[in-house]
Amino acid sequence: MLQKVALGMLCLTLLSVCSYGQSSGPDDPVQGLPGKWLNGLSRKIAGAEKDLTSQTEKYLERMRRREQRMYKKLYKKDSVAAKALFAGSAGQYAALGQRLANDTGNGGLHLSGEYQAYTDSLQGMLKFMKDPRAAGALTQLTALEAKMQDADQIKEFVRQRKQQISQYIQQHTNLAGLLGKDYQGLNQDVYYYSQQVRQYKEMLNDPDKLTKQALAILNKLPAFQAFMKQNSQLAGLFNLPGNYGDPATLSGLQTRDQVAALIQQQVSAGGAAALQANLQSAQSQLDGYKDKLSKLGGGSGDIDMPDFKPNDQKTKTFWKRLEYGTNFQTTRNNYYFPTVSDFGLSVGYKLSEKSMVGVGASYKLGWGNGIQHIAFSSQGMGLRSFVDVRLKGSFSASGGFEYNYTKPFSSYQQLRTWNNWTKSGLIGVSKTVSMKSRVFKKTKLQLLWDFLSYQQVPRTQAVIFRIGYNF
Repeated sequence: MLQKVALGMLCLTLLSVCSYGQSSGPDDPVQGLPGKWLNGLSRKIAGAEKDLTSQTEKYLERMRRREQRMYKKLYKKDSVAAKALFAGSAGQYAALGQRLANDTGNGGLHLSGEYQAYTDSLQGMLKFMKDPRAAGALTQLTALEAKMQDADQIKEFVRQRKQQISQYIQQHTNLAGLLGKDYQGLNQDVYYYSQQVRQYKEMLNDPDKLTKQALAILNKLPAFQAFMKQNSQLAGLFNLPGNYGDPATLSGLQTRDQVAALIQQQVSAGGAAALQANLQSAQSQLDGYKDKLSKLGGGSGDIDMPDFKPNDQKTKTFWKRLEYGTNFQTTRNNYYFPTVSDFGLSVGYKLSEKSMVGVGASYKLGWGNGIQHIAFSSQGMGLRSFVDVRLKGSFSASGGFEYNYTKPFSSYQQLRTWNNWTKSGLIGVSKTVSMKSRVFKKTKLQLLWDFLSYQQVPRTQAVIFRIGYNF
């Protein structure tokens, strides 16, 4: 309900701003929503621009250092070849980074590379709105598009550098051992940077629900349609006239119906059947190629085939590599303690798609001595570290080291006595079960063996079963 109200308020304000060329007064509550939306859009664009610039500078500096190391190694063997292969590359890396950092798009943009439909529509929407805040967001978007084009040129440059060095190593196989390690690192940097840029493009071309619906409504307005026909990137690319829908404008050109009629006259009945069969076969092959390309490059035409096993986590930010979880376990009743349940929280850092390390903490809640004697009490706490390595399918090898405070306590001051903490060394197996839930994406079942439990007095439970949820 709130989403519909927000959408309605946004669209009403957009229409008001676009129709009358002025914004509402400062006390108008309707004006606040587009302001929040534009501010959120500006933050998203500014964040992407900052991250793209930072990541590009990092990769360029890393690749420059790799080439510098290769230059020094090769110079000792062949100074002439070293100068010919690496002369001026450091200055080129610095110039490319400086150009991207300072590019604001004021010199004009030219449509190149992959066409971003949403970005084009968003740019037209901001131009169409008569609002100073929209103009500010448009300036940021133009700068980001310029940096995206610069990033494409940087990718092309580093690919050419990789190819030049690769050709030299192939021609001088005796130097493969000397330059091979740094060249392999350069190859990985080129691949990961290409993937990083592609992710920024996908992020920019992924509108939120409110923006999608607002664009859908604006696209129904004749005024907005006419505006996009003259001001979109595609219109500029094809130099379309404003009245290109008028038949008089296209005089002398064949229409689609005329072309279809001509084909119908030229193709006989038997020929039409053969043509249809060939078209179906070609379509089937095309679908197969599309499927392969989608698997290799995420459906993008921007593909750089790696000759190593890539780690997709390397292109993600630190926060996006974190995975949060919760778990619980129940220990059996014994002479010393009542039945206790451990409720734990954890945060893991993905090293790769198959491995993760993390830390966590747990709280031990006592339930009493049975159904007839239920009593809640604080029975301890735990500090945890863990590692998970996927074995096959949904099974993983799990291990960890933990400290557990296994005595009842009434204040946190008691937890400072480290002599009362016991150690646990865990090793075992985990199975992950996917769930169709927006919150708990995965259920993890763990069977662990505490190989340090036999050293504890009193002896703690050796076999532990935990159920966890990751989100």
